[in-house]
Amino acid sequence: MGTILGRSTTLFVGERGVVVERDIVVEPDIVVEPGTAEAIVVAWVERELGGRVRSIAPQARWRPVWFVDLETDDGVLELCVRGDRTDMALIFPLDHEMRFQHLLHTHGVRTARVYGWIPELPAYVMGRVPGRPDFEGCPADERDAVVDDYLALLVRLHSLPVEPFVAAGITRADDPDASGEVGIARYEAVYRRQKNHPDPFMEFCLGWLHRHPTHSHGRETPVVWDSGQFHHADGAITAVLDVELGHLGDPLMDLAGWRMRDSIIGYGDFDRLYARYEELGGVPVDLDAVRRHHVAFTLTNQLVFSAALHDPPPGSDLMTNLQWCRETNLYATEALAEILDLELPSVETPEPRRSLATPAHQHQVALLRSTEVDDEYVRYQLRASFRMARHLQRVDEIGEAVAGADLDDLHELLDHRPDTWHDGEAELERFVLGDVDTGRHDEALVALFHRRNLRAQMLLGPEGSAMTRHTRIQPFGSSAGRGP
Repeated sequence: MGTILGRSTTLFVGERGVVVERDIVVEPDIVVEPGTAEAIVVAWVERELGGRVRSIAPQARWRPVWFVDLETDDGVLELCVRGDRTDMALIFPLDHEMRFQHLLHTHGVRTARVYGWIPELPAYVMGRVPGRPDFEGCPADERDAVVDDYLALLVRLHSLPVEPFVAAGITRADDPDASGEVGIARYEAVYRRQKNHPDPFMEFCLGWLHRHPTHSHGRETPVVWDSGQFHHADGAITAVLDVELGHLGDPLMDLAGWRMRDSIIGYGDFDRLYARYEELGGVPVDLDAVRRHHVAFTLTNQLVFSAALHDPPPGSDLMTNLQWCRETNLYATEALAEILDLELPSVETPEPRRSLATPAHQHQVALLRSTEVDDEYVRYQLRASFRMARHLQRVDEIGEAVAGADLDDLHELLDHRPDTWHDGEAELERFVLGDVDTGRHDEALVALFHRRNLRAQMLLGPEGSAMTRHTRIQPFGSSAGRGP
C-alpha cells in the first residue's frame, strides 16, 4: 500500500486486489456532526460513488458497521461500511479481508461487491446483499437446496487458483503442507502477545495441537474458515458473509469450522454434507484432518478474547464475548473427548445463596428488564447491561461454590488444595506446562477441564437461560443432523 497523502486520498481495490491510491476532493451533501465516523463515511460515499446519502445508521452490535442508503441517478444504492474491531486483535488486518473478499467476487464467488477503502476510520465499503442468514421457518427442502448451493459454492471457492491471491498479498503458509496451521498459528501469536493471566486450559489445548499437527499433504486453496455464514433467498445463496478469517489454507478447514455454526443454524446431517462435497469436488474428505481442524477452530474465541475478558476495552460486548468463549471451550473438550474416546463427566449445579447484595441485584435486573427505548443501538446496549447484571447476580449466588468445586478438583490432581482460585489457576498451568510435551495426563485433564468449563458456563446467567444453554455439536459419524 502506498502512503496516505491526506484527507483527499482514497485507497481503492484495483487489479488483482491490490490497494491503490486516488486523490479526489468533493464536499458531502448530508448534514452530520463534523469529525464523527458518520461524517467521514458520508463524505467518502458521496465523493467517491456520487449521489446523496439519504440515511446512515450504525449496526447494533460490537463492531463499527454502518448501513448507508445512497441516492444516485440510477436509483438507491444500498451499502454496508465495515469498520475495524475494537474489542479484539484480528489475526488479519481489515484491508486483508477487503482484498480477499474482492478477489472472491471477481472470481465468481458470490460475495458483496467491494467499492473501496476509507483510510481515516479505517473501514471498507461494500454493497448490501439481500436474503436472510438463518433457516427459521424455512421448510426442510428449501434449507437443503440452500445448503447444497453452499456446498457447490465451497467447491468452486476451493478450486480457485492461488496465484491471484498470492499476488494480492493474501496470507499463506511457507510450506503448503502446513497450510492448515497458518491460521491457528496467527491466533496463538495474538494470545502470546496479549496474555495477562494464567490460562491453563488454553495451554493444554495448544500443547495437544502441537503434539498432533494436521498435515495438509499439499492441499492449499482460498478458505473462509469461519464458514457457514451467508445470506440466502428463494433456495439459493445470495452472498457469502464475514470473510475476515479468509486466507490460503487447507480446504478441509471450511468443512471443520462449519460444524460449530451448525449448533446455532442447523444445516442438516454432516455425514450427508461431506458425501455431497466429495461428489461435487471429486476429492475424498479426510475425516481425521477435519477432526483436528475442528479442535483448532474451537479454540479461536478464547485465544483472541482471553486478555479482553480480564480487562475489557471500551466498546466491547463483554457478555457476548464471555458466552462465545464459554460455549466454544465446551466444544473443545467435547471434540477432544471424541478423539480420545472418553466419556465426559457432568457436574452438579450449586444451590444459590442469598447475600447482602441480593436485593440490589434483583432490583437492577428488574429495572433493566423493564426499561424500553426506541433506538435500536441503545436497546442493544441495554440488553448487554441486562445480561451483565444477571451474570453478576449469578456469581453472587453460586460463584463461591463454583470456585470451591474447582479447587476440590485440583486437590485430586495435585494432591493438595490451593488456597485460592487464582492460586489454583497458576498451579494448574504449571502442571499443564510440565506435561505439555508428553501428554501423559491428557485424559484426566480433558475431564477436569470439561467440569471447569461446565461450571464457568453456569455463571453466565440464571439456570435454564439462553446464556447458559449448551447445544452440542454433531458428533462425527452420527448421521443425526439438526432440523431447520
